[in-house]
Amino acid sequence: MQLYASIADIDARYPDQLTLIAANEQTGLRDDARITSGLTDASAEIQAILAARYSAAELAQLDEASLAVLRLYCIDIAFFRIALDFSRCTDAIKERYAAAIKRLEAIASGRGALTIVAMSSGGIEGEADGIGANEVILTAPGRIFTRERLGRI
Repeated sequence: MQLYASIADIDARYPDQLTLIAANEQTGLRDDARITSGLTDASAEIQAILAARYSAAELAQLDEASLAVLRLYCIDIAFFRIALDFSRCTDAIKERYAAAIKRLEAIASGRGALTIVAMSSGGIEGEADGIGANEVILTAPGRIFTRERLGRI
């Protein structure tokens, strides 16, 4: 499974809070295993929400801007999960988590969008040029019952 953020991303965004929130009770040191677990859970939650609109293949082909947005949401969701694990959740962490979930649900329902890197010439065989990411492609056989064929009835 693709992780949308890393420990370094969380540490860069919230350096002081991460050390306080994720400190082990016995040693007082940051518990990287629980942080990684929180990141894995957050990435799984993001994929579950976005599965309503995007396939796993589409999520694997997101461009840098979309990955940056998902990284922010992943950090907020993971931070909430880590704080819950250590029973150190604050109102600010809850609000950031709720906002991230709300935005992800908006994207999944179509009120926002993620952009996918355009496929190279080795794309899907028979794919027409100029078709967007969420456009429906319909191919059907020719009509059987036409005016000419039914006109003699």
